[in-house]
Amino acid sequence: MPILDHFLFDLAPGEAVISASDLETTMTVKLEVRTEDKGTIAIPAKMLLEILKAFPDIPLTFKIDTDTFAIELLSDAGKYKLTGANGEEFPKTPELEGVSNVELKADTLVKAINRTIFAAGSDDLRPVMSGIFFELYEDSIRFVSTDAHRLVRYARTDAKANESSQFIVPKKPLNLLKAAATSAESVVLSFNESNAKFSFNEVSISCRLIEGKYPNYDAVIPKENPNRMTINRMDVLQAIRRVAIFANKTTHQVRLRIAGSELTVNAEDLDFANEASERLTCSYQGEDIEIGFNSRFLADMLNNIDAPEITLELSAPNRAGIIRPSEPEESGEDLLMLVMPVMLNS
Repeated sequence: MPILDHFLFDLAPGEAVISASDLETTMTVKLEVRTEDKGTIAIPAKMLLEILKAFPDIPLTFKIDTDTFAIELLSDAGKYKLTGANGEEFPKTPELEGVSNVELKADTLVKAINRTIFAAGSDDLRPVMSGIFFELYEDSIRFVSTDAHRLVRYARTDAKANESSQFIVPKKPLNLLKAAATSAESVVLSFNESNAKFSFNEVSISCRLIEGKYPNYDAVIPKENPNRMTINRMDVLQAIRRVAIFANKTTHQVRLRIAGSELTVNAEDLDFANEASERLTCSYQGEDIEIGFNSRFLADMLNNIDAPEITLELSAPNRAGIIRPSEPEESGEDLLMLVMPVMLNS
């Protein structure tokens, strides 16, 4: 639909509502403008953005011919003409019916998205894994993402809903939300069985929810993890980044060997005779263990934690490892990151 390459401007006295849509996701923003007119016009998005970026912060006047949809843009410096389209052709955003509402602190929601979205999958064959699973309860709210190799669960006990609900929100509207809601105080989430809408300030983002049943992620989280290492997050992240340069370019495998109070991180690429190894001190309780992980997954997870120290909980070399901040970054939050091991070559 060519009309989707446009912004829809919906004018009323004193205000303009600007919308953009790809049919799955729609975003609208309300602006104060100087006009006494009513009407709609669709303006080509790419061209409008390019011309606006080229102007300093000055007043602009739009003159619209309602018969031909020609647009004349006037500034102190000159005038510019482009052709729009009939705003009536722009798809209407359906009003959500039978919705439930929950109000969340904007910074809590943005943090939840940042902590989880990197681990969501992108496999078209498993669409339920390509979004974030929202679990709303009367005593807490959880956000979960997984791509079957890693899993993140971010829970808040200081956020609550009136009734229990679960649904899967696609990544695209959540990326828009985290970019746009940084200055908001709170976000109202409205949802029914098929759609969700996030409203804050003068902005709203509507999207279609992902259909299907989210996998039972709780079943894959190991409950008994007798081996527990605590270590400085930046030290181990930088060691993994350096050592991973020498890892096999297909598996990205790094090997962690923990014995006593020493962690050894090493990687090798037998095809090119590349090898690297680093030793770090850590605090460790448990039996000596050697386990392999994908270095990219480890680095992603450590990058998405702010705490100065992390704990790695392990049960066996063929069972998932669990990474957590050694202390919660804020009261009321619980962050758990799970990463599946890769088989070690002998």
